[in-house]
Amino acid sequence: MSWRKDQGRAERGYHHGNLKEALLQAALDLISKKGPAGFTFADAARMAGVSPAAPYRHFRDRDELIASIAQRGFEQFESLLTQAWDDGRPDTVTAFERVGKAYLAFAREEPAFYSAMFESGLPVDSNPTLMAASERAFAIIRAAAERLAALAPPGMPRPPAMMMALHIWAMSHGVASLFGRGDAARRKLPMSPEDLLEAEVLIYLRGLGFPTDRRPGTAAADDKPAGPWGKPK
Repeated sequence: MSWRKDQGRAERGYHHGNLKEALLQAALDLISKKGPAGFTFADAARMAGVSPAAPYRHFRDRDELIASIAQRGFEQFESLLTQAWDDGRPDTVTAFERVGKAYLAFAREEPAFYSAMFESGLPVDSNPTLMAASERAFAIIRAAAERLAALAPPGMPRPPAMMMALHIWAMSHGVASLFGRGDAARRKLPMSPEDLLEAEVLIYLRGLGFPTDRRPGTAAADDKPAGPWGKPK
């Protein structure tokens, strides 16, 4: 079944055995309008055009319905981040910038999924399937952080790659949630969210002493790396 946002209620109704998909789409629409805490199980059934008892054929309760949406969101999120990372091609910093832009794009283009994934208050660690989907998405950020950590000059102190991944995830999520989302909660910026995140990550990496200039041959082996704002003084 297609999940196009312009599908009408009649198309989402329970017919030809598509009750589960109809309920998922109805809940996704309700999250878009009211947030993950703004509707009941019965509301989802009503929007799907079925009886209040019908959802129990597929979901234990409203939380399980939202968890299913969050799982699908993480699966789409993982696919988007994987495509953006592209195994670090053509170089680590460029690929990582694409990951950041993909993170922001997902928050902007799929606000209902994003809200179900990160703002529903569901205990992710109590749902193994949802936890696994979440960890697969985070694994892309961790892989990128490990590749970034490998750029550090020999002997230079640096945080563990896992800590770097958590730092970068927090930065990306903060910008996405405050300034990059696609709903009414988005705050205005005098710059694009992409520019803000890029500057934030580059400042972070340069603060750790990591090379961030992608141009070959611009810094001597025993020299400090020239970052995006020129060579450190």
